[in-house]
Parts: sequence; structure tokens; C-alpha cells
Amino acid sequence: MIISIASGKGGTGKTTVATNLALSIKNAQILDCDVEEPNAHIFIKPKIQEKIFVFIPVPQIDKTKCNYCGKCKQVCMYNAIAILNKTTLVFAELCHGCGSCTYFCPQKAIKEVDKEIGFTEIGYGSTSFITDLQFVHGKLNIGQAMAPPLIRAVKKHISSTRVNIIDAPPGTSCPVIESIKESDFCILVTEPTPFGLNDLILAIEVLRKLKIPFGVIINRSDLGDNKTDEYCQNQNIPILMRIPFKKEIASAYSQGVPIVEVLPKYREHFKELFRRISNGEFN
Repeated sequence: MIISIASGKGGTGKTTVATNLALSIKNAQILDCDVEEPNAHIFIKPKIQEKIFVFIPVPQIDKTKCNYCGKCKQVCMYNAIAILNKTTLVFAELCHGCGSCTYFCPQKAIKEVDKEIGFTEIGYGSTSFITDLQFVHGKLNIGQAMAPPLIRAVKKHISSTRVNIIDAPPGTSCPVIESIKESDFCILVTEPTPFGLNDLILAIEVLRKLKIPFGVIINRSDLGDNKTDEYCQNQNIPILMRIPFKKEIASAYSQGVPIVEVLPKYREHFKELFRRISNGEFN
């Protein structure tokens, strides 16, 4: 089973929900797909056992064969190739490694070379109540802009025998789509503020397009207003859980300590949430 945790904006508590859910259930694996700023490891504290560097193929032009026909430029959807004054320019930062330019070049003047974009790390988290939690995350190299290929590398480690918890990036752009697609269920984490509701609505539109069942967790639920509740009620969207604004939770978070360690009752709340999701009560 694949459960993704997403949010329309950053700072809503997405990683808090993902890590605490993963720490509350048995036979779980957490995959941190927020590769530009992964932070699930702060709470899981995994022992890393393997590090794998990730590359994408980018074009390299053979100047002795290229006749500047422009076919490579025409087929590149990302404007990573330009023809200027009988010179073929490659902008590797824009390349998605799709291979179209190499395939369609009539002169066979393009070959692909590997470009490192980041790495994945694999290990195990261990606490007093969970000892078999598998952990995978990716880290994008500084200056790189191609998050989706690295997210795909993280998701290659999805296990068919475990409950996979995916911590997605914030927002509604391509990295989010790559992270949450093929999920069995998506938990949207929001906060009861105008900004939180606005970005929640955007995220809901994405999930409806992808036809992924979803529900909402309201974090810091005793702050802000009740417009998020009203919206969810009017749209028949289930509110899965409410997490109040508590000093104990904020203090633990600042020290990298999960909620379920300082407030053990939440472990039962997350277990019950998983039970209801796995039983299809919100589909």
C-alpha cells in the first residue's frame, strides 16, 4: 500500500504527519521525496546502510557530424538545446534526460553522457517501539533543478510487502505530481488560515485530476478560523484528524522528536487513522 502525505504549501506539518504515521504502524517504509529539502531523517534518525548516486543522461554534440539542422531543438520540449551561428548549444540544467534529441538526430551527432544530480540513501530507523522501519530519501545536489528524476530514483525502492509512506514536497508542481502519482491514498495536511485553505484547494484539484482518494488533516487546529472545516464539509471531504497547537508538540518538533514519543496517545490516533484508510473507509 502507498500512502502519500502532501500539502499545498510548506510549513503545514506534512513531515510531522508522515514520520509519526510511519512510526506508529508495523511493517512500514518511509520515503522522503522532498529531495530539495529532505528532513524526515531528523525525526527518524536512520542508520544509513547504502548510498546510491543518481545520474541523468544529457546530450553531447559531436561537432564533426552536426550540420545544425535544428531537429534536436525542435523535439526538445524543455528548450535545453539552441542553434546559434552554426553552434549547437546544450543547456544541461534544463535537460530532463528524455533522450529525444539523440533518437531523432538524423546525423547521429548526439551521444548521451551521465550527469550527476544527487543521491539516495537507504537505511533503517529504530526507536523503543519500532525497530523495523525502512527509510529512503533523496538529496538533490546544490544548483540542480531536476527533482523528478531523483524522486523516481527514491520511488524505485517502494516495497510491495510494506506500507509505503511517501513524504511529498510542498506545493502542486511537477515534483509533487511525481511523488504522489500511483498512491492508493493521499493525506493532505493544512492549517486553518486563509493561505492554508487557498493552497489546500489547489492541492485538492490536483488529486481530483489524478483520481487519488484523499482526506485532510488540520494541523494547529485550534488557531485561525473555521473556514477550512466549512469548505471540507461542503465538498464532502473527510477530515481525518486534528492536531492542536500545543507547546509540547512544538518543543518536541524543535528538537527533532516525534509527537508519538512525547504524547504516546497519538500513536493510537495514527494507528486508527491507518486502519480506516486501509479498510477503504474514505475512498
